[in-house]
Amino acid sequence: MKRERKYFGTDGIRGVASVPPLDPETLVRLGKGIAKIFLRSKGKHRVLIGKDTRLSGYMIETSLAAGVTSMGADVWLVGPVPTPGIAYLTKSMRADAGIMISASHNAFEDNGIKIFGSDGYKLPDELELELEDLMEPGVLDGKSAEPGSIGKAARIDDAIGRYCVYLKSCFPREFSLEGMKIGFDCANGAAYVVGPQTCSELGADVVSRGVSPNGRNINAGFGSLYPEIVRKLVLEQNLDIGISLDGDGDRAILVDEEGNTLDGDMILAICALDLKQRGLLRSDTVVATVMSNLGLDRLLSKHGINVLRAPVGDRYVLEAMMRGNAALGGEQSGHTIFTDYSTTGDGILTALMILNIMFRTKKSLSELNQEFVKFPQKLININVSHKPPLESVEPIRKLIEQKVEELKDSGRILVRYSGTENKARVMVECEDEDLCRKHAQDVAELIERELGVV
Repeated sequence: MKRERKYFGTDGIRGVASVPPLDPETLVRLGKGIAKIFLRSKGKHRVLIGKDTRLSGYMIETSLAAGVTSMGADVWLVGPVPTPGIAYLTKSMRADAGIMISASHNAFEDNGIKIFGSDGYKLPDELELELEDLMEPGVLDGKSAEPGSIGKAARIDDAIGRYCVYLKSCFPREFSLEGMKIGFDCANGAAYVVGPQTCSELGADVVSRGVSPNGRNINAGFGSLYPEIVRKLVLEQNLDIGISLDGDGDRAILVDEEGNTLDGDMILAICALDLKQRGLLRSDTVVATVMSNLGLDRLLSKHGINVLRAPVGDRYVLEAMMRGNAALGGEQSGHTIFTDYSTTGDGILTALMILNIMFRTKKSLSELNQEFVKFPQKLININVSHKPPLESVEPIRKLIEQKVEELKDSGRILVRYSGTENKARVMVECEDEDLCRKHAQDVAELIERELGVV
């Protein structure tokens, strides 16, 4: 039987800042637990800590650093850097672990913790569960280092520059973005410097929004959840492409020169077809999630490409990619993973890959996306008071079974809980938009009656 998690969700720890588990006391215990796990071998140990632009990031990094250094490991503080930047820097700087402080697309009141091993990959489930045990009050009491062995913390001032150099190395040296007009929306988040800077240094004419963080405005009407910001920029200033990032920079939603929005499924399709044509799509396979649109399967199957589906969460996409030796995978939300270049989703890298394809094929983004036909899809989120297994709530189970039978091969229904919030998510997809909406509403209304917040 799978053990229930107390702190970790589908993508690390997430919650309201200053409220357990994101209160200083628990965070110190987490820092001590991380240090204990990575202090198993002899020698000097270092943990790298980065963050997005949330006000609470200062408190959280200080608490984590206190826990880590108290156990005898050193801390490198790199400041605001995108999550994929922390994955890259952890490996390239030979740190024992990397910590990213971010709640991704959530509002500034929330925050979270993502942890990477020395190889740049997110921790496996078994290590997260071990950390949960170590975070319990009293477990590590009295386990601190001797006074002469306490670690120290240092600021690393050139982290953004290092990451920018890496990103530029992923774009062919023989190519240039000169003459390309690019719009960025950086969500007032972690990529507010490195996103525009990278494309500008590659020669593009860059116009930016969401690049004035104040600690409270991250994702506030900006970023990948609000592509209309960059769409307006593209249309008003006649740009070639718009790039909308989320708060921690690990996902990208794009807007073409005509103002059409491209989600992660469309980005996956463009990249998959390009890799297939060049003989670089290992196993002729792409990994998507259970939320990905059926239009992706239909399009790629026409070109001899198989689509594997993983649970929601880029770490689960990556695990499926590693098992299937796939070069490409991602989520509809805009996480796209290129295993030849990165160990996690990277919004800026994704944009560079698309720009590379545009340059080589001499096609606009709208031309590259012409083949994709999206199935109508309705997604409804319901606040729930608790999360019992859905199959254990008989009225919900019976209605879902009924809907699945009605849809047969013409569509599908997916009902699951959020891994980071007290929400149930109902997604229905079929060829008839009205029917799609009705099925989703029927299930959502029943879940609200059975499990909704009173």
